[in-house]
Amino acid sequence: MFKKSKHGIQIKSPEQVDKMRAAGLVVGRTLELLRSSVQPGVTPLELDAVAEEAIRGEGAIPSFKGYQGFPATICASVNDEVVHGIPTDRRKLREGDIISLDCGAILDGWHGDSAITVPVGEVAPALAELIRVTEEAMWRGISALTVGGHLSEIGFRVERYVRSQGRYGIPPEYGGHGIGTEMHMDPWVANHGRPGRGPRFEVGMCFAVEPMVNIGTERTKVLDDEWTVVTMDGKPSAHFEHSVAVTEDGPVVLTALDGGVSRLKALLAGAKDEA
Repeated sequence: MFKKSKHGIQIKSPEQVDKMRAAGLVVGRTLELLRSSVQPGVTPLELDAVAEEAIRGEGAIPSFKGYQGFPATICASVNDEVVHGIPTDRRKLREGDIISLDCGAILDGWHGDSAITVPVGEVAPALAELIRVTEEAMWRGISALTVGGHLSEIGFRVERYVRSQGRYGIPPEYGGHGIGTEMHMDPWVANHGRPGRGPRFEVGMCFAVEPMVNIGTERTKVLDDEWTVVTMDGKPSAHFEHSVAVTEDGPVVLTALDGGVSRLKALLAGAKDEA
């Protein structure tokens, strides 16, 4: 039913990429709604309810809820929580917090997956810079998704940018993944490494590019809930993610409302300098 590369990576037809784009837009619109809903006094569980209503309202299904037993529609990770935070009503967001919101949706059998980190009110300059660095690192990684390039170029560009901005930690055990008829598919996409390695990109391949960056150590641990990942030193972490398709004309960001055009134009124009 599905074409695969010699490395076993699912390759989508143009029509299938269009379906992934539709699922991606559900996720993108939901995250924008969540962004506008983040404010002091709101609980992560309230944000989860907003997300579930938005996703189901578009005829889609939350892809996280029930996935390997995960109990919620979104992952909501606050401050030192790196990823996979379970939304609860046990605490309210406070001015100066940051929250990472990871969201997935299934529409017509196809998955979209994206994440953003949002400041709660005014935040310390170091936290604002962490958010900026992490998001820019994601876009640097996405810019590598051109036909003929190597998979490892994503992580190389992510890591090179983060290292150029200061002493940040990049948790080595977490990264992106292939995406399509399943949320998590081969291959794993590292946020570090050397260029020129791994499978070459082909038209119709789709990947989730998702750097996680810590202000302090790269070391993490999983809490007793068996989901929430936190930094070992208790310092904050940020997380960004987009689902991306490889096309003849370069990467198309399936979960960005504008397809990624506004952020990728300059990066792709300077692609030779980035290689």
